Amino acid sequence: MSVDNQFAEQAAQAASSLAQGFGDAFKQLQALQIQPEAWTQLQSDYLRQAGALWNGALGESHDPAQPPAAAPLKDRRFAAPSWNENRLAHFTAQLYLLNARTLQRMAEQVQGDDKTRARVRFAVQQFVDAASPSNFLALNPEAQRLALDTQGESIARGVQLLMADVQRGHVSQTDESAFEVGRNVATTEGHVVFENAFFQLLEYKPLTAKVHARPLLMVPPCINKYYILDLQPENSLIRHAVAQGHRTFVVSWRNPDADCVHWTWDDYIGQAAIKAIEVVREIAGTETINTLGFCVGGTILATALAVLAARGQQPAESITLLTTLIDFSSNGVLDLFVDEPSVRMREMTLGEQAVNGPGLLHGQELATTFSFLRPNDLVWNYVVGNYLKGEAPPAFDLLYWNGDATNLPGPMYCWYLRHTYLQNELCIPGRLTVCGEPIDLGKITAPLFIYGSREDHIVPWDAAYRSTQVFKGKKRFVLGASGHIAGVINPPEKKKRSHWIGKGTALPADERQWLENATEHPGSWWTDWDQWLAGHAGALKAAPRAPGNRAHPAIEPAPGRYVKQRA
Repeated sequence: MSVDNQFAEQAAQAASSLAQGFGDAFKQLQALQIQPEAWTQLQSDYLRQAGALWNGALGESHDPAQPPAAAPLKDRRFAAPSWNENRLAHFTAQLYLLNARTLQRMAEQVQGDDKTRARVRFAVQQFVDAASPSNFLALNPEAQRLALDTQGESIARGVQLLMADVQRGHVSQTDESAFEVGRNVATTEGHVVFENAFFQLLEYKPLTAKVHARPLLMVPPCINKYYILDLQPENSLIRHAVAQGHRTFVVSWRNPDADCVHWTWDDYIGQAAIKAIEVVREIAGTETINTLGFCVGGTILATALAVLAARGQQPAESITLLTTLIDFSSNGVLDLFVDEPSVRMREMTLGEQAVNGPGLLHGQELATTFSFLRPNDLVWNYVVGNYLKGEAPPAFDLLYWNGDATNLPGPMYCWYLRHTYLQNELCIPGRLTVCGEPIDLGKITAPLFIYGSREDHIVPWDAAYRSTQVFKGKKRFVLGASGHIAGVINPPEKKKRSHWIGKGTALPADERQWLENATEHPGSWWTDWDQWLAGHAGALKAAPRAPGNRAHPAIEPAPGRYVKQRA
């Protein structure tokens, strides 16, 4: 058999193999409502491109090990030289990319309401990413060459890594043995000065001789753990705040277990956020404090301050909201997972009225959901590296934190899903009653610093911006580059990324209008926040010599016990 005939046979087999998987997807999409003229055009374009691809692949009479005449593959999954040097691998990747583009075009043509079409697009993208030939040893020439070069050792290592991950219950994204909370992450010096069943309150040792009169309380998300704000000394927002002369307190949430299944949203507000505000005021001896909430921590903080406002109390001198949802009218890809049937199912299985009693939403389920929002970066990249190539992932503090999952009590989680994501009631004055109070966020008088990240896929920046239309106090909105975490954790010393600040104080309802008039500034947004926060922090005074006070003495060194509890 000639080289060309052998290649043609192998290419036909590869095409047939890919067609089996993609064929079912094509049929399922075809069964949905697509306009006949659009379907005809898709068929015509596909047949034309597939024919050109086949003729181009057969038109060369090179040895299969030589590079094909076609242009190098641009997709980073096929960036290794092996994909361009091997004619069959190159053809397989090209055919996959053609099929993927066609499926995505078909998904765009599906008729239906916006949510249905978005769900189809998401499902198609998940299938397309999973079906990449790079994910399979039989189709990945880079992994095959590595197996030959190592005499099978890479495959043996991959099997070992796979077995270890099966025991862990998740795909490893980093070398988890390289980190330990309190040893080389979450190391800023401090003490636990209060604790109850819901949280520990950490107070950090001053780094300056004098501190501002008003303390700063940070409320991190209860999804994952607080030390995203304190990974390493050089990228710790907590340490940065302390170094700026702020007496800094941080909520460290308990990782719920079977004893916590009955906890509600009201518990998180009344017995955690409001209690933390009270204790910080008592320790510092001030009427008002500066507050910061990150992600769902910001939603919790805003709700707590609304409850206190309903009681005639205004304990916040200022509020900082980092990538926080308040108006849940449009939240990007997360909206796809929330509708009445899905929320009702959660309520029946985990909520207060669940048939078998309330339960826990286990942390690994949440972690997996968030990973599949970016599957190529957070799932398949590690499947290929860990299992096909046998390469253990490198140590990375942020990914260690990302894998340190937290549970959520079912009743709290179900309330949050229904009243925010599904029914968007938090921003409607008087619609919700929390801790016995009808809440109105517009009654909070404190000035706000509102931050959004431009490439955020969890809290899209336009969703973060909508908070400017809800609160009535003085507001400042700043937009940072990058995503949900990297945009927030961006210390000035790194001199990375940039941020945008609007012209004047105008905050129009249309976020695009704001962006058109905003100015881009190089580097971190932290410096802008520093100046803003200092204006609300009060005069400088001698730093306290010891953490807490007589009523709230130090209990144990930071980071405390709660953050070390594993899901």
